[in-house]
Amino acid sequence: MTVRVRIAPSPTGNLHIGTARTAVFNWLFAHHHGGKFILRIEDTDLERSRPEYTDNILAGFRWLGLNWDEGPFFQSQRLDLYKTAVEKLLDQGLAYRCYTTSEELEALREAQKARGEAPRYDNRHRHLTPEQEAAFKAEGRNFVIRFKIDDDREIVWNDLVRDKMVWRGSDLGGDMVIARASEDGIGQPLYNFVVVIDDIDMQITHIIRGEDHIANTAKQILLYEALGAKIPEFAHSPLILNMEGRKLSKRDGVTSISDFQKMGFTAEALVNYMTLLGWSPPESTQEIFTLEEAAKVFTFERVNKAGAKFDWAKLDWLNSQYIHSMPVDKLTDLLIPYWQEAGYPVEEGRERPWLEQLVALIGPSMTRLVDAVEMGKLFFNEIVELTEEGSKQLQQEGASAVLSGIIAALENQPQLTDTVAQDIIKHVVKEQNVKKGLVMRSLRVALTGDVHGPDLIQSWLLLNHLGLDKSRLNQAIHS
Repeated sequence: MTVRVRIAPSPTGNLHIGTARTAVFNWLFAHHHGGKFILRIEDTDLERSRPEYTDNILAGFRWLGLNWDEGPFFQSQRLDLYKTAVEKLLDQGLAYRCYTTSEELEALREAQKARGEAPRYDNRHRHLTPEQEAAFKAEGRNFVIRFKIDDDREIVWNDLVRDKMVWRGSDLGGDMVIARASEDGIGQPLYNFVVVIDDIDMQITHIIRGEDHIANTAKQILLYEALGAKIPEFAHSPLILNMEGRKLSKRDGVTSISDFQKMGFTAEALVNYMTLLGWSPPESTQEIFTLEEAAKVFTFERVNKAGAKFDWAKLDWLNSQYIHSMPVDKLTDLLIPYWQEAGYPVEEGRERPWLEQLVALIGPSMTRLVDAVEMGKLFFNEIVELTEEGSKQLQQEGASAVLSGIIAALENQPQLTDTVAQDIIKHVVKEQNVKKGLVMRSLRVALTGDVHGPDLIQSWLLLNHLGLDKSRLNQAIHS
């Protein structure tokens, strides 16, 4: 048997971290077994589905490296297939037309609520006579299609994560609507029905999704049986929770993959972190790995039943590890768009070698890619703003004199190198008989605006290449 799994997002919003983590588990399982990973877009919600959300979803999967083997397939292009299946169930007497109005359903719910009962449809139209149906049609009523659910039926499956699962038909809310009302026959088929039709048609062998779908699984197993299809295996992964133990939501801040990207997380770190959200590798101390490495050892025996708490500090740490180990040329490629978005003059006198030298300087201090915007500010702006500590340093006795001495020494040097810079500092220390600390701190403030920052000599060389060091030294003297 060839393993065939699928991820089936709905384009009613941007790609969510929860959907992406489910996609990761599907991808890992498929690749572990040499199977197929299929992408299906569940766009039957015509009112809320948007092409820009589809584009966001596809771009997010590509960015994360979750390349699919088949698809994307769009449910909106498969409506005839669904309606044919509805008609089959009607012909077999396994589904029926229900003419109950919304007002009648609301009255039913209110009565059940008053009695302290869980809301459920009472199956009142399951056995309508032809005469009763004709009377409802004469009233101008439209119908939905409901699938018959036996209240006494026990639905059992062996979940790959949660072991034996047992549901009763009476827990499923009565006969299930599988197609909406329409004025001209069978209306829009609904999620629980179309997902089964698609999975049968695409020969899906394993359905891997979040635990919030468990109740849907019980309903869908009944549909598989009614349609005479082989029931796939199911695996329900834990939900992603916030640090308080509640389901992660927009209230917790960023939840879409494109937002994580904008915040400066690398694709490798994010997909690595999502792999660890609910799964642990056999080597429990290993935390950094590629998708391909994880796929070799991925099994559902190591997927937790409990919810996985989203830990920003852990994600930041992982991201920093990927940034710090990344080749300078690749990291430069990733940082340029952030600088351009910030409006920095990336192209003006800043050739590729200069940019890579800057990246080599600030890269080891970065946690997120977006950190390069603040860290790079002093190398892209003509002037720098002094911090409070920086201002105090320039007011120290002798500070202006050592800066003047540095300017004078620079005039005698055709090119500034690491060695020349060190020699200038030594020369000023000796000439003015001051401590090296005064020279170093004053020079740093003049060039960067602060007493703290990246390596001083390398910063100086980068600024000198653009001719910004002398102007900043002069500015500091007269500040």
